[in-house]
Amino acid sequence: MAQNLTKRDIVLRIYEETGLPQKDIRNAVQLTLDTIADSLAAGNNVELRNFGVFEIQVRKARIGRNPNKPEKDVIIPKRAVVKFKSGKVLRENLQKLDLDSL
Repeated sequence: MAQNLTKRDIVLRIYEETGLPQKDIRNAVQLTLDTIADSLAAGNNVELRNFGVFEIQVRKARIGRNPNKPEKDVIIPKRAVVKFKSGKVLRENLQKLDLDSL
C-alpha cells in the first residue's frame, strides 16, 4: 500500500542528504509552498520543469442534488480549482511504477 509523503518527510530527506539545519530546511520548504499557493491564489499557473504544472481552471456553475433531499436542486456556484499536469520526467517515472503494489 502506498504511503503519504508529508512535509516532515521532505524536510528529513533534505536534511539527510545535505546536513543543513532542519529549521532552515523547514522554513525553505514552507516558503516554497507558500509562494506556490500565493501564485495560484493570484490566478497564475505554476510551472516546475520536469515535475509538472499547477493550472487554474474554472468550473462552471451547475445544478446538483443533495443525496439526503433528492427532490430539491442545489446550485453549485462557479469556482476555481487547481489541476496538476505532470511533466515529462515525472510521467516517465510513473510508467515504471508497479501498479500491483498500490
